[in-house]
Amino acid sequence: GRIRGEISALPKTSNSCNWSNDGVSTQKCGMRFSFITQQDSMIFRFFTSGFSGERKLQQHGRPTCLEADILRVIGAGVALLIWLIVPSGTHAAQPLAEKYPIKPIRFVVPFAPGGGTDIIARIIAQGLTEEFGQAFVVDNRPGAGGVIGTEIVAKAVPDGYTLLLGNISVAFNVGLYKSLPFDTAKDLRGITLVADAPNLLVVTSKLPVSSFKEFVAYARANPGKIAYGSGGVGTGVHLATELLGKELKVSLLHIPYKGTGLAMTDVISGQIQMMLSTFAPALPQAKLGRLRAIAVTGRKRSSTMPEVPTIAESGLPEYEYTTWYALLASAALPNPVVRRIFEGVRLVSASPDIGKKLQEQGVDPTISASPEAFNNYVQQEIKKWARAMRNANIPQQ
Repeated sequence: GRIRGEISALPKTSNSCNWSNDGVSTQKCGMRFSFITQQDSMIFRFFTSGFSGERKLQQHGRPTCLEADILRVIGAGVALLIWLIVPSGTHAAQPLAEKYPIKPIRFVVPFAPGGGTDIIARIIAQGLTEEFGQAFVVDNRPGAGGVIGTEIVAKAVPDGYTLLLGNISVAFNVGLYKSLPFDTAKDLRGITLVADAPNLLVVTSKLPVSSFKEFVAYARANPGKIAYGSGGVGTGVHLATELLGKELKVSLLHIPYKGTGLAMTDVISGQIQMMLSTFAPALPQAKLGRLRAIAVTGRKRSSTMPEVPTIAESGLPEYEYTTWYALLASAALPNPVVRRIFEGVRLVSASPDIGKKLQEQGVDPTISASPEAFNNYVQQEIKKWARAMRNANIPQQ
């Protein structure tokens, strides 16, 4: 706890008690208490002042040995009480939060450059760099459906200088993998959502379809000939496309890539035929005619491409898939630092410039009510998608 070292008996040479305070320690009647901060020492002195030698000296002069023994017990009890009722590290963490950040922050993105998560991370990183006055440096660590990059943050020193800009795969991976190199609930703590967005169902311009209904008819007439790409096994795109195939009762061939940007390149060239993509990488290609956007995965049409219908209105009324993006950290990150980062993200999200840049990518700025609310949301998402995977008979990896 905050009381450092031992509460040790000092040699008693007389029936009197010597009282001293050096700012971070207090010596009382043969016992010396050491504290990490002066604030903690002041708390101790406040709680014990009613029983302390100052009052006894005023009334009786020097306390007797019996009185010293009584004070010793009272002091130890109060110290234990303070240790139990005040969260460990509270006073030490507050100055840390006030000064944070004092050096550049590593902004881990668990996917390859060029994908939706990477693009959004760079927009948020720019805003946070301006807000905090320290560089938020994007570090792409793709692989294993986001597990590799997420593990780095889960096992990082909990000082706020290694953060994760992840997405819905944080929830997917719990149900998808038989085992993970970290415990999502115990090793990670959410800070806040930063954005959410539906996906676009895009097809190569070489495929002879121009609508969702035409695509379904073609897929059923050509079983096993529609290949789709994703950023890896267990990513949101992988699971959402598998669920779509189950709903449509069509066979789709999964081709995993190290990033959605690489998959998008192969959709454009015709190496694969379709993909559920975030708006960020797909939108400019669709506007150039290099691929066709035939449906939106959200409940309502996107204001970015209002002419494109939803999958729900095109024949699958229960289908919905929305990607969320969020900021997470190591679970042991102190609450004051979490709150400092949360408030910074909230201010950045409210910036018209950042909001415009996100909306240009087809995503909406979204901030959680609090870090606690976001953590509860993640737990709900974990249960929801684990249930969906079981219902769709998607095997664990």
